Amino acid sequence: MTAAPNSSLRERKKRRTRQTLIDTALELFTRRGFGGVTLDELCEEVEVSKRTFFRTFTSKEDVAMAPDQDLWRAFLEELETVDPAGLPVVELGRDALLAALARMDDEGWARRMLLSRRLAERTPSMGAHGLQFCEATTQEALAILHRRFGLGAPGDLRPRLAVDMLVAAFHGALAGWVARADAAREAGHTEPPTAGELADRLREAVAALPESLALTTPR
Repeated sequence: MTAAPNSSLRERKKRRTRQTLIDTALELFTRRGFGGVTLDELCEEVEVSKRTFFRTFTSKEDVAMAPDQDLWRAFLEELETVDPAGLPVVELGRDALLAALARMDDEGWARRMLLSRRLAERTPSMGAHGLQFCEATTQEALAILHRRFGLGAPGDLRPRLAVDMLVAAFHGALAGWVARADAAREAGHTEPPTAGELADRLREAVAALPESLALTTPR
């Protein structure tokens, strides 16, 4: 009779510990630099063992990039259920990614994402970790498209190119979102960026994809 409540309590505790690790890591890395904080120091600050850390994350890079990874894991979940409605694959992916962004409703997510991206810009190991995660996520997305819709026959590059274009559009939107937040900070504005603003930029970026494909160089 008590198994389910106890299990629920453990899950809530695990989620709280995970979130505390993410928040503390991003604050310490931002203040002291990624290389200026050891894993031992992070665990001591949160008062957890390294064993507990490694049950949740694989490395310092992993915890520092958690906001981005949480979004893309939510994207894969949305891609499993999003209504195709005869849409092009890029637009289908856009809808799944927008739905994932809507799930990032914790007001702290946007701030964590911003801190993570700023760190990644000056931390090469985070960039390498991000590339590995991006490729793994792309492969999972392609597997979903194949399983759900039969897309991706051997030799058909279109699904891969569609997913790559979606990722490129998101990175473009994210770069603009971070730049705007940095400009606002330099101007003395303290209002934090929101996930909704990032979603708007994503819509604009995806809408610009056909125009970019039609762009030609002058003769």
